[in-house]
Amino acid sequence: MTIYNTDIDIDLANRDQLLKIIPHVAAAQKDNGKVRKHNTGVYFHEMPVNPLTGLASLDYKAAEDLGYFKVDLLNVGLYKQVRDPDHLDKLCQQQPDWDMLTDANIIKELFHLGNHVEITMKKSPRNINQLAMLLALIRPAKRHLSNLSWDEIEKEIWVKTAEEGYGFKRSHSFGYAMAIMVHMNLIREQSKVSSPTESADA
Repeated sequence: MTIYNTDIDIDLANRDQLLKIIPHVAAAQKDNGKVRKHNTGVYFHEMPVNPLTGLASLDYKAAEDLGYFKVDLLNVGLYKQVRDPDHLDKLCQQQPDWDMLTDANIIKELFHLGNHVEITMKKSPRNINQLAMLLALIRPAKRHLSNLSWDEIEKEIWVKTAEEGYGFKRSHSFGYAMAIMVHMNLIREQSKVSSPTESADA
């Protein structure tokens, strides 16, 4: 049997609404010797279930080693502001105003970047590739690269080494970068703030 290790995250406005209509088994996680419900993981295929807890009978790491396929469903509040699929497509296709990432007040509002104002302003991403690299930079595994140029960072940011700590995979970084772009476009669309460029021109 071939086993494929996967790591799939799906962002939702409200994960509970989806789980009400799709049969699933909640993943289990060992925590200090005790078993608890995994914060986000579920299985949509047949899975052994602990009849006392209703959770998967295997810890999610052991289940992965045996080839079970966990999907992580995450609540992301910004999607509550998206009206419908067409609206989301528009927000994804529209280039954001990258000058927004030089304004501390805007950065504080943004998904995943709100607690990283200083490095966001310092690196000032100008495209989705740089934004994805920034998301990897703010994790411990790649923080040591933060003083390098974007060209230098790009050579090392996606290279995994054994001694590194917690980091972001390339796929996750680009997925979250797209979510941040959607969030930036929502902020502009809803006129909650104006970009630094517009403020200067006013």
